[in-house]
Amino acid sequence: MFDANSRYAKQPTYTVLVDGRAVTAVDVPLPGMAALAGYHPRAVGERLDLIAARYLKDATLFWRLCDLNNAPVPAALAARDLVGIPRGGAT
Repeated sequence: MFDANSRYAKQPTYTVLVDGRAVTAVDVPLPGMAALAGYHPRAVGERLDLIAARYLKDATLFWRLCDLNNAPVPAALAARDLVGIPRGGAT
């Protein structure tokens, strides 16, 4: 259902009824406690996917930056001057 590098890949699914239809759902996982490798000084307008591609070698892992920085959505990091980078690169 999800790509292997998705935060939802290993989450269990369950079925709920929505307007009389059975829909598969997944719980939102709690952020992991990754070790901090350092900080990236974010330039104005610099996209989170590009930062993830640079440090994590995969642009789709931008959510790991959000988790480490306690940002519920990528836009929440837009106002930050420094973005914490998780140690270990891609997982």
